[in-house]
Amino acid sequence: VTLTRKEAEELRPWVDRTVQKFLGFEEPTLVTAAVSCLSSGFDRAETARKLSSLLDDSKAASLAEQLLTGAVEQLRTKQRQAQDDDGPRKSRFSEMPPVIGQPSPGQLTTLQIREMMANAQRMIEERKKALGGSVPTPVVPVAAAVADSRNRIAELTAQIQAKLGSRPGFLQQPAATPASVATRPTPLILNAEGRTVDSTGREVQLAHHTPTLKANIRAQKREQFKIHQEKLGEDVAEQNFFDQRVGAKPVQRGRRGFRFHEKGKYEQLAQRLRTRAKLERLQQEIAQAAKRTGISSATKIALMVPAARAKEGKEEIPDVEWWDTFIIKGESYDNVIEAVVAGGAPLENLLEGVTNLVEHPIQMKAPTLPPRGPPPLPVFLTQKERKKLRRQNRREAWKEKQEKIRLGLEPPPEPKVRMSNLMRVLGSQQVQDPTKVEAHVREQMAKRQKAHEEANASRKLTTEQRRDKKLRKLKEDTTRGVHVAVYRVLSLTNPAKKFKVEMNAKQLFLTGCVVLYRNVNLVVVEGGPRQQSKYRRLMLSRIKWSEDTIQGEGDKTEKNQCTLVWEGTVKSRSFGELKFKVCPTESLAREHFRKHGVEHYWDLAYSSTLLELADA
Repeated sequence: VTLTRKEAEELRPWVDRTVQKFLGFEEPTLVTAAVSCLSSGFDRAETARKLSSLLDDSKAASLAEQLLTGAVEQLRTKQRQAQDDDGPRKSRFSEMPPVIGQPSPGQLTTLQIREMMANAQRMIEERKKALGGSVPTPVVPVAAAVADSRNRIAELTAQIQAKLGSRPGFLQQPAATPASVATRPTPLILNAEGRTVDSTGREVQLAHHTPTLKANIRAQKREQFKIHQEKLGEDVAEQNFFDQRVGAKPVQRGRRGFRFHEKGKYEQLAQRLRTRAKLERLQQEIAQAAKRTGISSATKIALMVPAARAKEGKEEIPDVEWWDTFIIKGESYDNVIEAVVAGGAPLENLLEGVTNLVEHPIQMKAPTLPPRGPPPLPVFLTQKERKKLRRQNRREAWKEKQEKIRLGLEPPPEPKVRMSNLMRVLGSQQVQDPTKVEAHVREQMAKRQKAHEEANASRKLTTEQRRDKKLRKLKEDTTRGVHVAVYRVLSLTNPAKKFKVEMNAKQLFLTGCVVLYRNVNLVVVEGGPRQQSKYRRLMLSRIKWSEDTIQGEGDKTEKNQCTLVWEGTVKSRSFGELKFKVCPTESLAREHFRKHGVEHYWDLAYSSTLLELADA
C-alpha cells in the first residue's frame, strides 16, 4: 500500500484508535511510527521490523497486519464516498422540468378550476348542513354568492386564455400529473393589479420577514419583560394577601466585588488545627494514664480543699466540713437537712457530682497465675559460633580504631616491640646503643603487662559485688506466688540437726516456723522454687535422720525420720524469720498456726500422724 503524506495524515485518527484498541492505552510514539510506515509504502515485513523496536516481535507483526489491512479498507471507503459525492445532484424542480407546450406553474388549468368549484360547492353544502338545525339558511344570498364566484372565475379564465391565446401549446389539455405534484409548494396567484389573492379571489396579505440586529431583539424583549412585570406588580398589589413589608427579590443579581484573603491566613488556620489536635491527643493520653494508674480518684480527693480556712490560732467548728464543700452547693447543711427531713427539693439538685454511676477499681490479674504462653527459649551458641562472634567484634573494634587514627581523632599507637623483633623494628638504633634500646623494650613490655593486669582487675567484682551477686542468686521474686513446704520430723532433740535446719533456712532466706510437740515436730518454710529445692534436698537427703533412735512404748525403739507432708503455692507469706516454738499440748500448737491463718497445716500433719499410729 502506497499512500501520500496527506492521505497518511488523514488516516492518523484511525491509526490512533487502532493502536489504543490493540494496546489498551494511548501511545503517540507508536502512532507516529505507524503513520510513517504507511506514508513510506512499507510492506508487512518492513512495517513489523520498524515497529519491533517499540513492541515485541509477535505484537509488532500482528499490529502491522491490522494496520495494512485496515488502511486498504479505509482508502476504499473514502474513494466510494468521493464517487457518490461527485454524481449529479437532483434539483428541487427536477421532477417537472420546463417543457414547451405545457402550462406554467402559475396558470390555472380547466381541471384545476373544476376542482376548485367542486370544493367550494362541497364547503357550502357542509355549511348548510351545520346550520340547518338551528337557523334556516336563506337560499337567495347563497345562490348569489355562488353565482358571483362563478362569474369571477369565468372572467379570470377568459382573461388568462385571451392573453395566452397566441401560444397554442399552453392551451392543450395537460397529461395526468403524478402524485408528487401535491407535494410541490402552493402556487402563487396574482390578480390583474398584481396583488396576491387566494383561490376564491380575495386578497391575501403575506408576512414579510426582514432581518434585524441582535441588539434590537434584546431591547424589544427587555421592553416586553418590563411591561409584563408592571402588570404582574399591579395584579399582586390589588390582592388582599400581598404584604408590602416583605422585600421583593430583584430581577437581576447584583454584581459582587472581589475579596482577597491576606497572605498566611490559611497557614494560621492549619497551625491552629494542628495545635488543637495535638492538645486533644495529649489530654487523651493523660486521661488514659491517670485511669490506668488510679490517679483520677486521687486527684478528685486532692481537689476537695476547704473553701475558706480558719485563721491561725482559732479552733472553730466549721459550718461545713472541708470534705463536704466539694459536693454541697451551699455553705451549710441546712438545705440538705430540709430536703431529707421535709421532703423539699430533690437531693440531687443540692449536691454536685453525685450520680447513679459507680466507679469500679481497675481489674488486676492474679499474681499467682502463670504468664500467658510459654516463655521464649534461650538461644545458646556453640563454641565455634562464640569464637566467630568474638572475632567479628574484635575486627569491628579494630576497624573503628583505625578509622579514628586515620581521621586524626586518636594518636597512632607505639610500635609493639619485643625482644624477638627488636632488630626488625628498630634497626639502626639497636646497633648504635643496644643497652638503651633493650631497656626501652623491657620498659614497654612491663607497661603492657601492667595495663593487662589492671584491665583484668577492673573487670573483677569487688567483695561487696560478689556478696550481692550471691544474694541475688539466693533471693527469688515471690510476687507471683510463694512456695510453701511442710515437713514432719519425729524428733528434733539432736542439737546438730536442729542447727542445720535453722541455719540453712536463714542462709537461703526462707521464712517459716518450727513447732515442737512430742512426735509431731512440724517444719514450715516459705520461699521461692529454687530455695525450696535446695532445702528439700537438705531435709530429705543430706541430713541422716536414721542415725538417731527414739524410745517408743515399753522397750521398743524406732529410728527417727522426716516426711514431706505437703507442698504448694500460696499468695503471700504467713510467717517471718524462722523461729522455734515449743508447745506442750496439741491445742497450743494449733492456736499458734491459727494466729497466722494457716491452722490447716497442723490439722493435715496431726491427722496423718494419727493414721500412722492407728495402722501400727
